[in-house]
Amino acid sequence: MDMLTQAQSLMKRPHVVISTPGRIKVLLDENPDIPPLFSNTKFLVLDEADRVLDVGFEEELRVIFQCLPKKRQTLLFSATITSDLQTLLELSSNKPFFYEAYEGFKTVDTLKQQYVFIPKNVKDVYLFHVLSKLEDMGIRSVMIFVSTCRSCHLLSLLLEELDQEAAALHSLKSQNLRLSALHRFKSGQVPILLATDVASRGLDIPTVDLVINYDIPQFPRDYVHRVGRTARAGRDGLAISFVTQDDITLIQEIEAVLGRQLDKFDCKENDVLSDITKVYKARRVASMKMMDDGFEEKVKERKKQKRKTMAQKGLVNKRRSNKRKRRSDTS
Repeated sequence: MDMLTQAQSLMKRPHVVISTPGRIKVLLDENPDIPPLFSNTKFLVLDEADRVLDVGFEEELRVIFQCLPKKRQTLLFSATITSDLQTLLELSSNKPFFYEAYEGFKTVDTLKQQYVFIPKNVKDVYLFHVLSKLEDMGIRSVMIFVSTCRSCHLLSLLLEELDQEAAALHSLKSQNLRLSALHRFKSGQVPILLATDVASRGLDIPTVDLVINYDIPQFPRDYVHRVGRTARAGRDGLAISFVTQDDITLIQEIEAVLGRQLDKFDCKENDVLSDITKVYKARRVASMKMMDDGFEEKVKERKKQKRKTMAQKGLVNKRRSNKRKRRSDTS
């Protein structure tokens, strides 16, 4: 969003400020008139606290905390308890009030969780097969989760070639394009939303009938957040995970955390593979389109910027250590 407009809004001294850590840090750093506005803050709320307390936000939080009065109430909300949160609770000097309505990683009973075990090179064929059967399955809207921005963009081009209407949501899109994609999906203009984990938390779209894990997430808690986009507010929902040979360990970890095994999704291989030529041809066209639209250059530039930022913050080794710790939190 436009920073000048945001700065002007802050100068009007609003009662409530909602922000991401990175943006508020930039505003505090670049405008000397803004830090004093927070000197009388009464409440600090950290939502998705397990992620906000991740080492990647350390610098941002330090800048923010310096502008806040010591006498305030701090509230941390999280759907998952991690070692970071537990340590903070134990080390806090002012005996925090701790309310826990947490029963471990849990999914609702109205959610059917299924998997299909497939060779990696035909994931697109299986995806097209499932999407072509939506009407027969009584499904109106689908969220498809992938692991990278590149996969998200490529799949959006592939589905376009296969005449499947879809919107894509990932971090390489501008904020306006993200909001537009979200609006098209929520309003029912398109039945399919392709997304990275940028959409796995915080989005409340009650009408999502199906979640597809095109790529299996690295951590069980991310799986829980993804499938939580469906079967909301007592509604029924379905989650289908595409499992390849490379994903067996990941899916076993997810099942261990959930305390149950996923059911097998019923489909006939011969029916699925009848469209293999059509899908492979569409994928070749989609790959050529992605080369022409300069997306690969955007990905390389983003990775370069990210490495540079992490190196400047001294976070490269910390990030690796934190990833190992996140995995232990869910084991």
